[in-house]
Amino acid sequence: MGFKVFVDGQEGTTGLRIHEVLARRGEIEVLRIDPERRKDSAERARLLNAADVAFLCLPDAAAREAASWVSNSGTCVIDASTAHRTAPGWVFGLPELTADQRQRIRASKRISNPGCHATCFILLIRPLVDAGLVPAGLPLAATSITGYSGGGKKMIEQYQAGGDPRLTAPRPYGLALAHKHIPEMTTHARLSAQPVFMPIVASFYKGLAVSVPLHFSQLKAGTDGAALHRTLVERYQGERFIRVMPLSDPATLDEGYFDVQACNDSNRCDLFVFANDRQALLMSRLDNLGKGASGAAVQAMNVHLGLDEASGL
Repeated sequence: MGFKVFVDGQEGTTGLRIHEVLARRGEIEVLRIDPERRKDSAERARLLNAADVAFLCLPDAAAREAASWVSNSGTCVIDASTAHRTAPGWVFGLPELTADQRQRIRASKRISNPGCHATCFILLIRPLVDAGLVPAGLPLAATSITGYSGGGKKMIEQYQAGGDPRLTAPRPYGLALAHKHIPEMTTHARLSAQPVFMPIVASFYKGLAVSVPLHFSQLKAGTDGAALHRTLVERYQGERFIRVMPLSDPATLDEGYFDVQACNDSNRCDLFVFANDRQALLMSRLDNLGKGASGAAVQAMNVHLGLDEASGL
């Protein structure tokens, strides 16, 4: 039995990637909209309701509107925008979040695709909060460095045009301390205090790494790097897309440097713990267009439909 899938917003970076992956799969029939009618709300609504799975690759307001058009109870909506990541009635589309998250994704018709920065942060922090090693109320800080493809078409064109010396150096942003991923980072990591989060965009196409510093004096008594690392290893044992790297291992570095792009062209997320006797630095990396966007959306679709979770990935 085949499945019908419609990508609303397939001309965007994430939509294009999803469309390309699905077009190669024999069990998936991709519903296509006439290019001249891609802004026709009636035609979009028809295709959304004709699909078994509808991906929304749209700005937040447009995603909310499109979701409201779906009246077919059989259509599963997977929203790649920020609009529904903490909304009631929507399941967070991160299968590795908890032991029962896959069942929740399988049962839901409304799935929110996680943000790229948030995925890295949550995969690092949630197991440590669940284990009681990191207090839920601990004021955390996180820094993320990402390739420019995460900024969408306009930013991609800006960087690839060249000639602007400002773009040759890394550029911190989100300095109003209200980045759109913070609510999902807080909610799905089970924190009671919002983290201070600073993302940085740099002059490379894709790849993303998040770092979270910790002081053992602020954690559960007796917590050290080995305890943090062991908790992550135990939590993600058997997860095919999560790889916990050896504790404080220089062999995981490139001559002492961290390779932000090492997960590119995959749906993998690598997790690291670097520690001494007083502090730890948690790090994670992924392809912001893969596990951070389109790959995550396809993985959630596979889980929902009961297909091989790695199909197409």
